[in-house]
Amino acid sequence: MSTSASELQIGNTFEQLSEQHLLHERSAPLSNPKRIWIDLDNSPHVPFFAPIIEELKKTGHSVFVTARDCCQVYELADLLHLDYQRIGRHYGKHTVLKLAGLGWRSLQLLPGVLRHRPHLALSHGSRSQLLIANLLRIPSVTLADYEFAKIWMLVRPSWVITPDIIPSDRIPSVDDRILKYPGIKEDVYVPRFKPDSSVLKSLGVADASDVMVLLRPPATEAHYHRPESDELFRAVMDFLGSRPNVRLILLPRNENQAQEIRRKWPLLFVTRQALIPSRVVDGLNLIWHSDLVISGGGTMNREAAALGVPVYSIFRGEIGAVDRYLASEDRLTLIEHPQEIAGKLRLKKRIRPVLRQYQKNRTLAGVLGQIQSILDRTN
Repeated sequence: MSTSASELQIGNTFEQLSEQHLLHERSAPLSNPKRIWIDLDNSPHVPFFAPIIEELKKTGHSVFVTARDCCQVYELADLLHLDYQRIGRHYGKHTVLKLAGLGWRSLQLLPGVLRHRPHLALSHGSRSQLLIANLLRIPSVTLADYEFAKIWMLVRPSWVITPDIIPSDRIPSVDDRILKYPGIKEDVYVPRFKPDSSVLKSLGVADASDVMVLLRPPATEAHYHRPESDELFRAVMDFLGSRPNVRLILLPRNENQAQEIRRKWPLLFVTRQALIPSRVVDGLNLIWHSDLVISGGGTMNREAAALGVPVYSIFRGEIGAVDRYLASEDRLTLIEHPQEIAGKLRLKKRIRPVLRQYQKNRTLAGVLGQIQSILDRTN
């Protein structure tokens, strides 16, 4: 899974000029600016929407942002200096509580939405936003990169925007309401990434000879969670914990998960072989300065793939088109059984190539272009 420096260069000169031209066109002032409501429902949505919000404002649109207290959404939004309103929280994994929380948060969102009266509701699958948007007849857009997500059960968005590698027949929507963008979701913001070599030192990790493994546990409270992912996570922890030259940096999804991990593997934390950051840390920086990444979810896996970092998935739900594509390109390794761990994991130091920095990219331009095409159709 080694990656050359040339493979990590994000586009060539011609592509870069084309991408800059596309975004320059989108940055031109609009004669008919619109009010857009963006809801940050989960932690991956924060870095994804940050450049989109920035570019929409550049073109003159008015953007107001709401955020749910879930998986460090607030901390990440503060880290990226986003202006947002805190509304609602996560209500756990039980279906009844999820439904009750959905209804309650929708009611909490209502006053702000009535005050701002947006022309468009935009999210990456916020059920609360979709419920309110449909109730108030506000055109809505869901960006989706996992065709098996159950965001369609209660309400459906007016439009769906997906990566072009997801077949349209996998999306439960009318064909002319399914729009596409090039690349994957993480390509929207990864090209803006600038490495900061101080990140490991800030965590107290100084021994450069150790193999640094970044590990993300499964999303145990998500509707797509499978017990097999927990089994794989336990096997990975036991396997890596038995290797003295391996250091583990774990990124639990919430404090309850962090406490459970400390309770199950106390010796690893006593010896400092494993650590959990005490504060929110830039995830892309941790990925870049790790030698390999193992995750039970999707976003961190795809971020690592976008950065060219060796990455292994222990996600055992239905594998989506994006992950299958990355696996077929040898940019992601799927681990399906505990017996595969020893044979598939390559515990070795990684040589980090030089990243060419681009502030503009065709994926961001593609997403913005589709959003603008929808805005042009709204009143």
